[in-house]
Amino acid sequence: MPKRAAAVKNAEKTPEKRRRVRGSKTGRPIMALLDLLGRRWTLRILWELRDGPLTSRALRTACDEASPTVLQARLSELREAGFVELLPAEGYGLTGLGKELEDTFLPLHRFAERWSKR
Repeated sequence: MPKRAAAVKNAEKTPEKRRRVRGSKTGRPIMALLDLLGRRWTLRILWELRDGPLTSRALRTACDEASPTVLQARLSELREAGFVELLPAEGYGLTGLGKELEDTFLPLHRFAERWSKR
């Protein structure tokens, strides 16, 4: 595999706690989490799953027709990180950990609503 392709492939691995991630040499858990959440479509996927499981197609529609390749890559990363699970006959849904993460977004959501009205 050419060096460039290997570098791109390695850059897209799911961030792990205590390992170096983009933007941090320390690998602190907060930096690994921010690396994962900062990836394209990741936050939107988590947000769309807040009300319950969605099939791949329904999730893609909810995400404004995101590329299926990118959507599946993000879902794989979120599953590996323990935030999303694939439920038989229901589709993708948040795990307990994913719901806990969602709870941390709610104050930010309320702030964003207030901020948008100023």
